[in-house]
Amino acid sequence: MRIRQISEPQLAFGQNNHVCPRAGIMKYGVYDTNMTIRPSRIVVGAVGSSQNLNELNTWLERCRGFIPPQEDSEQPNLRAEFCGFNNNIGFRAELVFGEEVSRFIRNRDLQEVIKLQDWNRRVNQAVELYFRQIKFLAQNRPVDVIVCVIPDELYDLVSKMQLPSIEESIEDDQTDDLYEVNFRRLLKARTMHLGKPLQLVRQKSLQKNPRGMQDDATRAWNFTTALYYKANQATVPWKLISNINRPSICYVGIGFYRSRNRQTLNTSLAQVFDELGNSVILRGTPIDTDKDDRRPHLKAEQAEQLLSQALNEYEIALDTSPGRVVLHKSSNYNEAELEGFRAATDAMRVNSVDFVTLLDADMRLLRHGNYPPYRGMHVELDQANHLLYTRGFVPYYETYTGKYIPEPLEVRIAEADESPDNICDEILSLTKMNWNNTQFDGKYPITLVCARRVGQIMKYLGDDERPQINYSFYM
Repeated sequence: MRIRQISEPQLAFGQNNHVCPRAGIMKYGVYDTNMTIRPSRIVVGAVGSSQNLNELNTWLERCRGFIPPQEDSEQPNLRAEFCGFNNNIGFRAELVFGEEVSRFIRNRDLQEVIKLQDWNRRVNQAVELYFRQIKFLAQNRPVDVIVCVIPDELYDLVSKMQLPSIEESIEDDQTDDLYEVNFRRLLKARTMHLGKPLQLVRQKSLQKNPRGMQDDATRAWNFTTALYYKANQATVPWKLISNINRPSICYVGIGFYRSRNRQTLNTSLAQVFDELGNSVILRGTPIDTDKDDRRPHLKAEQAEQLLSQALNEYEIALDTSPGRVVLHKSSNYNEAELEGFRAATDAMRVNSVDFVTLLDADMRLLRHGNYPPYRGMHVELDQANHLLYTRGFVPYYETYTGKYIPEPLEVRIAEADESPDNICDEILSLTKMNWNNTQFDGKYPITLVCARRVGQIMKYLGDDERPQINYSFYM
């Protein structure tokens, strides 16, 4: 057994590197300030009741300027001030919004939906209310992203019941379909063909210092960063630091999802990321589940086809084949899958491949006293099996931000040309590539986070509906 501590990975911003997305944007600007094609204006469409739209405009206006940090915070780096979304600092862009790009939903129509007793009917009717206004904006206004404000009264009736709080898990979530229809996922799937990403917000989150929610500055960071990323496929808030001495890398996440009734065969999907965070969403073919193995697996030809599609899209996007492919999967590889993945990478003349399984570990490590292990602690059990703490005490934050004893990831290396240390270093870096959250100590790499989120939306698309290939439509 060998134990080492991985330093907190740096991220690349406009003028320099930093470990923290918030500090990096505030001090050095978003990464794409170096790119001539970056947008300087983000046109924000909006849908909600008249009152909701007024509250959203007030919040967006407030996000243009400085928002102070949470008072009396003992972790100033965790509860940092918000620099403001404007042309002078940070994002160096302007939010454009107003009545011309807004559509309101009548209170009478909202009340009719709220009165419905049947869950599925209520959710479907609510989706239709928003869909009609989203469709108008997407087809008749030059919006980049559309914010949908959900009134608190409606939110409580179309969101899932409060479930017992449990630690995040990489496993297939049995509670995902507690109700047959999920409002957020159905709305995103229903509007996907319109080509405009959505940002759903709860009315309560637009208020000043709402009770039971994050502080204003933190909410502003997360809200505006997500808007910026979703607004244009060319936007890059931050990126991984690339090594010019190493080949270009294509990161692939393989996930599985079930049909909404959980009765049909599993379906596979892939998510591809390069160092800029560019992504390609693919939908694979239905697969069989071995009765002796609860985890789904691909046949050799399915594995080859899926990865070949992903690598072809990568080549189209970047005008080159990757020098190295890193494939993350939440189940063990069988020989058929390895055969298919090898065939795909061989056909594309990929020089280096790493096939890695990531699972929630059964064992946990403890430090002396009441302190949790450090984020970045890497335990090598043997050459193929490792433990990696992606959650834990973060020196930059001066605290552990979780509610439970942190659980490490189990890293199983099926085949690899790269060293285990480098593979684990990259996994830790990829936990920081989630533009939905500017707090950087996420548990899972974006490869698997995206694969799972895509599956949650994809199950609401018909077989004849073509999914969008950009991650911004699923986050």
